[in-house]
Amino acid sequence: MDAATEPRVIARAASGLGRLTLNRPRALNALDLGMVRSLRAALDEWEHEPDIGIVLLDGAGDRGFCAGGDVRGLADQIRSGDADAAGVFFRDEYALNARIAEYPTPIVVIADGITMGGGIGLAGHATVRVVTERSVLAMPETRIGLTPDVGGSWLLGRAPGRLGEYLALTGASMNGADAVYAGFADHVVPSENLDALRDALETRADPSTPAEMVLLFDETPPPSPLEAARVWIDDAFAADSVGEIVDRLRARPEPEASATADTLGELSPTAMVVTLEAVRRARTLPHLRAALEQEYGLVLWFAATQPDLLEGIRAQLIDKDRSPRWAPASLDEIAPTALAEAFAHRPTTPLWS
Repeated sequence: MDAATEPRVIARAASGLGRLTLNRPRALNALDLGMVRSLRAALDEWEHEPDIGIVLLDGAGDRGFCAGGDVRGLADQIRSGDADAAGVFFRDEYALNARIAEYPTPIVVIADGITMGGGIGLAGHATVRVVTERSVLAMPETRIGLTPDVGGSWLLGRAPGRLGEYLALTGASMNGADAVYAGFADHVVPSENLDALRDALETRADPSTPAEMVLLFDETPPPSPLEAARVWIDDAFAADSVGEIVDRLRARPEPEASATADTLGELSPTAMVVTLEAVRRARTLPHLRAALEQEYGLVLWFAATQPDLLEGIRAQLIDKDRSPRWAPASLDEIAPTALAEAFAHRPTTPLWS
């Protein structure tokens, strides 16, 4: 079977283990609507299977677990004048994110390699979240003129100190140790141990919990660079506005702080302003579903009203010139009503029916 005819999600069950493998390695296992629905269908089928005691979710290849969702398809829908059609994908995707978080059978996710955007939505809400020395995790939505979604704001809002604001606004990457420290993962397992971990999950001879089995293979992660950077991150990203955050970064002595200010100067002003507020509101929300609902309204507001989303996708993923022309181009030009409009936006079709 060649790559064109292979299923994009491989589902199989044996010895009490239900295993789901994202199978688009050439695309770093990026999600499309069919994959989201295949994952959901397998979880629905296995929920009432008494023989399945653990679900394992991983990705084909060793370069990435899941690089995110189909943003090119999103751009096509917006260009066609049917921004509401984008809601179909997001509704299905967010329902899957909530399903993973609420699933009665423990779900173990191995987020080996690149895990970004939609990949965080699959991995970040699972029962046991495994990363490796090859893992690179990020929520890079502001780089395409959007805001973190798939429950990312929920995770970001619960990161230590002001790491949530920092990771959300900059789209900065985390290694495995960072992911554990920031609350996006639970264990670092060396990649050379992954096959043994998979075998143990399938052939377990006793009723050990998945977390106990993972502990047999994990290693104490090295110090987290994010933890070491919290002095300047917490100081700067506690400011009330994006502009004040940039000012504080410029005033810091650390070269990393100045470099971060430069990064913020390259990103969508509208996306940053909305994202800062989204993370801070998510910090006060009662549960993941509430965060997903907030994200749903924001994402479709961007899709329906903001040129930055199409421009960001063009610059980063289509033309790849990395030179987006944001509109508005600066923080000072953002309309005073923009933030209120973003959070007041109610899509035609609600997220939760």
